[in-house]
Amino acid sequence: MSDVVIYHNPKCGTSRNTLALIRNAGIEPQVIEYLAAPPERHTLKSLIERAGLTVRQALREKGTPFQELGLDDASLTDDALLDAMLAHPILINRPFVVTPTGVRLCRPSELVLDILEQPQRGPFTKEDGEVVIDEHGKRVR
Repeated sequence: MSDVVIYHNPKCGTSRNTLALIRNAGIEPQVIEYLAAPPERHTLKSLIERAGLTVRQALREKGTPFQELGLDDASLTDDALLDAMLAHPILINRPFVVTPTGVRLCRPSELVLDILEQPQRGPFTKEDGEVVIDEHGKRVR
């Protein structure tokens, strides 16, 4: 089993690009499609903390029931926000990636490069055409 884990949504371009960058380093990660298999509360809380984020920073607004659930209420506690994320996993921002080097919420996708120990094996261009890795395997930006 790989020591790299990605909490992945295959419908998300950023998540697909992140997974492709991991594979471009020659790594086959453990892929957890978190909408079908949401993390347990302690795991989610740990991912957020280890990524150096607040619970609110890990909350996804776009394309979610964020507004309908009133999650923009600043008085909501972290526990209330975690409850909402666990009840509606689409509220968990993605993708979270775990490696031996650390945990990141990889938005943008190239943030994964900061926690991969293996170098990129070749060029990489995002789905939108943005070049991230040049023909020598070096990061462009």
